Amino acid sequence: MQRLWDFPRVLFFVSWAVLWLSTKIGASLHKWWGWHEQGEGRDFNVVLTATLTLLSLIIGFSFSMAIGRYDQRKDYEAIEANVIGTEYDRADLLELADAEQTHDLLKKYLAERVLFYTVHNPRELIRVGRQTTQLQQQMWSVVQAAATRKPSPIKTLVAAGMNEVLDSAGYTQAAWRNRIPVSAWSLMATIAVCSNVLIGYGFDRKRTFLLTVLPFVLSVAFLLIAEIDSPRGGLIQVGPENLISLSESLTAH
Repeated sequence: MQRLWDFPRVLFFVSWAVLWLSTKIGASLHKWWGWHEQGEGRDFNVVLTATLTLLSLIIGFSFSMAIGRYDQRKDYEAIEANVIGTEYDRADLLELADAEQTHDLLKKYLAERVLFYTVHNPRELIRVGRQTTQLQQQMWSVVQAAATRKPSPIKTLVAAGMNEVLDSAGYTQAAWRNRIPVSAWSLMATIAVCSNVLIGYGFDRKRTFLLTVLPFVLSVAFLLIAEIDSPRGGLIQVGPENLISLSESLTAH
């Protein structure tokens, strides 16, 4: 299920509009209530400072979470290319017919893994997923048959390598699903709205144009976090550089 933060640029404009409206609500509340007693403004500044501090911490933690998940996706892409390349070399240890079949299947599998990173159409992604699963079953069947036909430590090593290939795809899929929790986004949005209401409540009425600054800055922060956290929706994405490099080297070989 896709959410608003899966579309970072849409999130930016929606956030800016909502946060700007929050400042206007705060300004309207000030017109109704205002300051009734001396010292209320000083107490208000304490609350505003604490709220903005909490907001900055939440944004910082969310940004750190997004960076960690982005790095994890990059690491698993490199690991996946490494284990596929290693298994391609290990396949030479099988009988000639099994080795050729394993090489052919690994090349097709590698092409599907590259598509996993580059395709964005949901229907095409479903096709890629089905094709990947089918190739995984075929590769395991070939290696399993070769290992059980004439068992040996070498064939066991090849089978173990194929297991790593299959596991690496699962780890990659899990890393792509590992996103910033909905509760974290909800908390960040709630505190941002409250902060802008307070800003609007205590702002100088003569400089209302400055009320757009904080909503804009916060929207940019949300945009950056969503760009890094969204594997397919943003401009900042993990590309299959290592897989493409491996594909080129196997084609040349």
